[in-house]
Amino acid sequence: MSNRNNRSMGGTPQKQEKGDPVDGMQPEHEDAPPGKEMSRRDAVQRLAALPVAAFLSWPTADQEKVRRFVDNAMRAAAEGTPFAPKFFTPAEFRTARILADMIIPRDERSGSASDAGVLEFMDFTMIDRPNAQKWMRSGLAWIDAQSNTRFGKPFADATESQRAAILNDIAWPERATPAMTDGVSFFNRFRDMTASGFWSSRVGVKDLKYEGNTFVPDWNGCPPAALTKLGVTYAKFDRSKQRLTPD
Repeated sequence: MSNRNNRSMGGTPQKQEKGDPVDGMQPEHEDAPPGKEMSRRDAVQRLAALPVAAFLSWPTADQEKVRRFVDNAMRAAAEGTPFAPKFFTPAEFRTARILADMIIPRDERSGSASDAGVLEFMDFTMIDRPNAQKWMRSGLAWIDAQSNTRFGKPFADATESQRAAILNDIAWPERATPAMTDGVSFFNRFRDMTASGFWSSRVGVKDLKYEGNTFVPDWNGCPPAALTKLGVTYAKFDRSKQRLTPD
């Protein structure tokens, strides 16, 4: 499969880019010319921003608690002790894993949602924040009910194309029918939680290429490309106001 930056959203089903709701959809970027599809990297950035911001709004102690829990669970799994969910039933855990990995699959750049510990993140959050339990449990039941009604089998046992057909009906709220309202609400929240768990993980931070508080021995100023984009130049640096002025 080619690099994610060279793949567009939509088209024939293929490996889903991080951030795409589901394969086969063709959403348009609202800022793009008519008919121009949003790039998969745009989708990644849009999906990453708000849910992670919401996670970072948690008290620092809560953030550290969930990260420590996920790290310990992942370490134990690597040493041969499988994760035992406290909230999810085995069937729910299987369905949630499939859904999360459809939203953020493994690709040439990084691991999938489950590789990043998103399911452990979700399970901990459900126990730690019980107010979220109802929508998660009822939403997973809704997904299974849809699959059983349409295909005669639970979502986890459905084919990839059958799963995608269900998600295609609920991934884009403005296109969903009234009958899909409950599914749309669930999927939006599940997708946000998947993004929060992924991009707050070690795998997700690496995927974003976030360098954090990296020591810079020599400061050579803002990169020329960034100055050009902002329309400013050091040649017109206003020392009295300590700011760059537009060209």
